[in-house]
Amino acid sequence: MSNDKCSSVGIIGAGIQGVCIGLQLLKKNIPTTIFDHNDPGTMASYGNAGHFSPYAVLQLNRPDVLYDVPKMLFSSSGPLALKWNYIPKMLPWIFHYLKNCNKKSMMHTAKYMHQILNHSMDAYEEIFQEIDTTNLVEQRGIIYVWTNKNLKSRNLEIKVRNELGIKQKILTVKEILDLEPNIKPVFTGGCFYDYAYHARDPKGILKKIFDLYIQKGGKFLKENVKSLKQSKINETSIETEKKIYKFEKSVVACGAFSKQLTDQLGENIPLDTERGYHVHFKGMENLIKRPIIFLDRGFGLTPMNQGLRAVGTVELGGLKNPPSKKRIEYIVNCSKELLPQLKNHEDEWLGFRPTLPDFLPVIGPSKNSKNIIYAFGHHHLGWTLGAITGKIVAGLLNNEKTNLDLSGYNSSRFN
Repeated sequence: MSNDKCSSVGIIGAGIQGVCIGLQLLKKNIPTTIFDHNDPGTMASYGNAGHFSPYAVLQLNRPDVLYDVPKMLFSSSGPLALKWNYIPKMLPWIFHYLKNCNKKSMMHTAKYMHQILNHSMDAYEEIFQEIDTTNLVEQRGIIYVWTNKNLKSRNLEIKVRNELGIKQKILTVKEILDLEPNIKPVFTGGCFYDYAYHARDPKGILKKIFDLYIQKGGKFLKENVKSLKQSKINETSIETEKKIYKFEKSVVACGAFSKQLTDQLGENIPLDTERGYHVHFKGMENLIKRPIIFLDRGFGLTPMNQGLRAVGTVELGGLKNPPSKKRIEYIVNCSKELLPQLKNHEDEWLGFRPTLPDFLPVIGPSKNSKNIIYAFGHHHLGWTLGAITGKIVAGLLNNEKTNLDLSGYNSSRFN
């Protein structure tokens, strides 16, 4: 690889991926401009569960999950839902998902997720040393609870994590209640990741990282990007509604909205959208000390500065369908099952998680345009993987060698 330093980079997307990539480029003294038609941190980076989850190697491309999918889809009170008007558009995604739903693919995903998750917190620690995270980040661990209903799945998860050397503590009901005395024991066991961090305010953290990016000389243009192309051997063009900007290299890091650009670049990447919801129970954040995930229900609670945030469910329905009242009801009901003390909720929110059918992100150069680098498709782990993706992509843009095997994240795996 040549050691020629990159002269300029344009990044499309001001979420956690885009801002972390921008920050790392400035540390290499590479002039960088981020484009987004929204302010930084107003989309998925704002509304997520706020968990830093370095242990979350297993995803939904598992034979045991596939068996449950039809049951979940036909139940209005399950963790998975489908907007039926969206099925025709989802067919390419569904086709690839079925192809990737087997033990071999499951372990391939787990291996490549583990590789980057393993470095995820070290990459954040570096950033946290440069910003004030007072009342924004806590390290109290994260608890997962479950019932006897899917014990085969739980045992599989525990086994795979053990094989990969991931630290986990299996807890009894009593041990969970010792940690969280206010929750109702509607579960039969659980697991504690005592080293895990969570965000008290994801948007607040992203804002601090963005401010650091600006302080270091980064630019931000609040403009809607219409198109992107590699115009010459060492030039890319980003066209917004206002004008055309030229950079040596460009990055697509606009989450669920990335497909519009990859389609233009002649790459048929089956990126789709998992719609996730949240609500807040104001003034109730002191009922629990740390995030709790109820696996059977596909939802979680996180104590945040805005209140107790309840998040969850996976709804497949694209970017244009209106929010679903049933999904909000489901999250509220699940929250009250675990914490019957909860009263009224506020702030109903819907966000979009960019998801690929093998549940690995796309990180690396475009198949057809080597000066355009992709960084999207991090599904539930976008927040956790922001800082490490920033380091990887900045290194790629600067032609640096890496000791990571990036082949598993290449976009050409779908062609």
